[in-house]
Amino acid sequence: MKAASKILVALIGNIIGLVVAEYFVAGFDLNIGYRELLALGVALTVLNLVLKPVIKLFFGPIIILTLGISLILVNAVILYILDIFSKNLTIESVTALIYSSLIVGAVNFVFHLATKK
Repeated sequence: MKAASKILVALIGNIIGLVVAEYFVAGFDLNIGYRELLALGVALTVLNLVLKPVIKLFFGPIIILTLGISLILVNAVILYILDIFSKNLTIESVTALIYSSLIVGAVNFVFHLATKK
């Protein structure tokens, strides 16, 4: 049950992160309703659970050399993959991708802090 609650918190954090990124970042557009937003949040959560550890393993030496700053690059790759596979998400520029990955990562960090004891 503990794992299910962590996945639910990650899903809520991803959905809120996407909405906040759309509000603050020019060039990051969500053209969706609530049902599509939930589906996009589920897709981002699945990408974070399945693909993100593989990308972190691949970029491991770079992450160590940059003292973790290149984790922004990992989050940007995940959002770019989501942009490729989703017709409801449009990221227009690299700066919008970087800013939105910072915002989604920060919101997820805050939500994950709430689940730790």
